[in-house]
Amino acid sequence: MLTLQDLTIRSISVSEMDNNVYLLTSKATGAQVLIDAADDAPAIMALLAEGAADTTAEPKLALIVTTHSHWDHVRALADVVGQTGARTAAGTEDVTDIAVPTDVRLEHGDIATFEGFDLEAIKLRGHTPGSVALLYRDPHGPAHLFTGDSLFPGGIGNTQGDAARFESLLNDVSERIFDYLPDDTVVHPGHGKGTTVGAERPQLEEWRARGW
Repeated sequence: MLTLQDLTIRSISVSEMDNNVYLLTSKATGAQVLIDAADDAPAIMALLAEGAADTTAEPKLALIVTTHSHWDHVRALADVVGQTGARTAAGTEDVTDIAVPTDVRLEHGDIATFEGFDLEAIKLRGHTPGSVALLYRDPHGPAHLFTGDSLFPGGIGNTQGDAARFESLLNDVSERIFDYLPDDTVVHPGHGKGTTVGAERPQLEEWRARGW
């Protein structure tokens, strides 16, 4: 759990794929955003219950964002939507591949405003056509970037050996993350441990040279 001045970030790992599920809660208003209802709806509902302690207000799940359409990131989406009634969001190009209807189609640069915080959608095309990262700019400290499967410690997301997809993803990651955000930006990926923009920046040319 990360306790920021205005926001609390909780996460759990679910499934045999070690998927990260993130919950952002505004301390002042109770507004919550869930990122990737990947699997294990009971565990996600327990996460939401735990998040209720992170606010002095009435907690309300405002949105469930799916970073991309791959099966391992959506297995609990229908159940969690059914139990919470929350609205859903995903990158426009991935919507048709997600069985649960998407209420909000995200484009690059969209700002989603909640009571107490904003999230910026950053489209990172390549792992899937509509993969999105979500950026929280903490006014009191480093920014936090939730990258789905587009950026990990040590490399970008899998593009299945497709040179065009690799070039697309690496270019977007280079221009829309490394050219855009400072080194202290905290990266929260879709699987495994986190990193920072500064820790990964020196490896960009190595990634380009190796082709994955």
